[in-house]
Amino acid sequence: MLISMNYLARRGFHTFRKILYYISYLLIIMLLWSCGSANMRQLQKNAAATLDLLLFQNHFTGVMVLDPVTRDTVLAHNSDKYFTPASNTKIYSLFTSLQLLPEQLPVARYILQNDTLYLEGTGDPSQLHPFFKDSTLLKFLQSRNETIAIHYNNYKDDKYGPGWAWEDFDGYYSPERNALPLYGNVVTINPTASQPVTPPLFKEQVLDKASLRYRQEKENVFYYENSRTDTLEIPFITGEKLTKKLLDTLLGKPVSLVSRMPYAEKSVLHGISRDSLLIRMMQESDNFLAEQLMIMASSMVNDTLSGSFGSTHILENHLQDLAQHPRWVDGSGLSRYNLFTPESIVHVLFKLFQFRTRITLFFFI
Repeated sequence: MLISMNYLARRGFHTFRKILYYISYLLIIMLLWSCGSANMRQLQKNAAATLDLLLFQNHFTGVMVLDPVTRDTVLAHNSDKYFTPASNTKIYSLFTSLQLLPEQLPVARYILQNDTLYLEGTGDPSQLHPFFKDSTLLKFLQSRNETIAIHYNNYKDDKYGPGWAWEDFDGYYSPERNALPLYGNVVTINPTASQPVTPPLFKEQVLDKASLRYRQEKENVFYYENSRTDTLEIPFITGEKLTKKLLDTLLGKPVSLVSRMPYAEKSVLHGISRDSLLIRMMQESDNFLAEQLMIMASSMVNDTLSGSFGSTHILENHLQDLAQHPRWVDGSGLSRYNLFTPESIVHVLFKLFQFRTRITLFFFI
């Protein structure tokens, strides 16, 4: 069975826990009953009774259950209505990545011309990432004797998605988006590590101070009380000058910045496996990976990086048969502007089921 459920309003933990209880109850009912016509009617009756509970009367709920083998709709409740999908949006990012990205991720594109290596990012988020710690780009650049020139401004979307909450700028779950992420675009502070601040470039900018915010809004100044013992990830403000400074430090020599790439065929530097990012994105509901995967996907069909271009391409070329066309504005689901129906989400889940006959998806709203 493939299931999509959307919860529109933000509620307290107690209410959310009760809703999860009743959702689990619905799922257990569906698992215990076979799909015979009599049992199907009983299942639908029990589901209707659950959805009629007072708990579900104060907000809008949509459910669709599809049997992927028979393609029968087992249960549909407001399934053609639009909801704010939250992290269900990542199902679409997963589908996009499987359609457009190669099995080995494109880390960067480069051109060797005379004594200069010109390079631009593809949006790959894995380079020196706190979890993946991939150093493909660093090792490649360290092996070169040419002058290194970085084209940074091939990403054309905003650093934040439309409809993101402005006050989330210091939240670990909303790092800035860009073409050449390093360190996951976050400062990692771990007082028990041999290197407590990563990247170490920010060591002097981490202040021992109690604050309601972990970072100043418009400056890379961070706050972490020395009495703390937990690990904290804080997004830093990205930019071409900072990227140059990070690379200068990592390589032990200066790189230059250029406004465009030369007019020549680009070679591709490949990195870690696509699926390693997809697994992490879905299991952890990782917003940063979802956003950067959409940017990478756009790099496969256009030289200008744009997650919105990637979503438009998928809707026009792979999902023309959607019954309800979604409003899809980011890769992670952080945006309050996203609008999807349960049917449109189940439609893509079914395509994934067909694409990979054995696939298990775990996601949280």
